[in-house]
Amino acid sequence: MTERGSAYERRPGLDPQDRGDRPAPVGQPAPPLTDALRPAAVELFGEALPRAEAYVAHLADTGIEWGLIGPREAPRLWERHVLNCAVVEELLPQGALVADVGSGAGLPGLCLALARPDCQFLLIEPLERRVEWLDRVVADLGLENVDVIRGRAEQVSGNLDVDVVTARAVSALKTLVPLTMPMLQGAGELLAIKGRSAADEIAAARKVLRKYGGAEPEILTVGEGLLPETTTVVRVSARPR
Repeated sequence: MTERGSAYERRPGLDPQDRGDRPAPVGQPAPPLTDALRPAAVELFGEALPRAEAYVAHLADTGIEWGLIGPREAPRLWERHVLNCAVVEELLPQGALVADVGSGAGLPGLCLALARPDCQFLLIEPLERRVEWLDRVVADLGLENVDVIRGRAEQVSGNLDVDVVTARAVSALKTLVPLTMPMLQGAGELLAIKGRSAADEIAAARKVLRKYGGAEPEILTVGEGLLPETTTVVRVSARPR
């Protein structure tokens, strides 16, 4: 880990999330990387493509079995999830220290770590069961540029000083900004993967953006010409307070 980060204590182990009488989801075979998507995967992951394929296998198998991914998502893991996240790599500065908030199944943190071995990643996740899953996958893939931190963003933010914060499907921007901007210490940027509601979320977050030192957000589109569906990212640069 680079000097800007903080070795926040990890707490591995299972979280006994009570499922009651519900049957546990059953893992599925990994979806194939289709000929249509292979060029994009090769461009994004390069020599790490075999590791990316192993990661997709983990998502389809234990990711579903442990409840991190819905069973219906298995056929579209490459297109809708892994490649959709990996294209954000073009927005990361060389050698950046990146905190991925609410990492869950490693989306986008693990995808970006596979695509950008020059960067260091901190996967921040509060649920113990998901932390254990992430630890297992990181170890299996042999990713030396990833550390997993158990904790909520607001619990660890004061201990971190990173270049970039990433988030996907965590919360609306007005809630996400107070959780993430303190990690940037007045320098760097938040990259939030969003959908069609991006403009509305920006409008609703004006007050908290001013309060937490966020500059005017940009709505960026990445993956054009590479993927069938592009990825929308809201980028918020931090301003010294």
